Amino acid sequence: MQAKIQYKFSARLWQHNSPGGWFFVSLPKNISKEIRENLQWQEEGWGRMKARAVIGKLEWNTAIWYDRKKNTYLLPIKADIRNKACLTLDKSITVSISI
Repeated sequence: MQAKIQYKFSARLWQHNSPGGWFFVSLPKNISKEIRENLQWQEEGWGRMKARAVIGKLEWNTAIWYDRKKNTYLLPIKADIRNKACLTLDKSITVSISI
């Protein structure tokens, strides 16, 4: 079993500007750079990398996606997670991810 690398950060929840756009948290650029330099080999396609996320007491399996325009990874936050954690747009939240 491979050891996981964990990152903890705070970021704001935002929504993509398309109709019905997804909600995301952008990983800080320094963390994204470190992940990209050291773990890019784990990407499966389209910049997708499996991850485990934690917000508050909620923990779930997910993936982060590399956004070339923003030069950072994005963590999608599904409605179920947003509702359970009472997350709102532009709210700063603390997130832990393990890769």
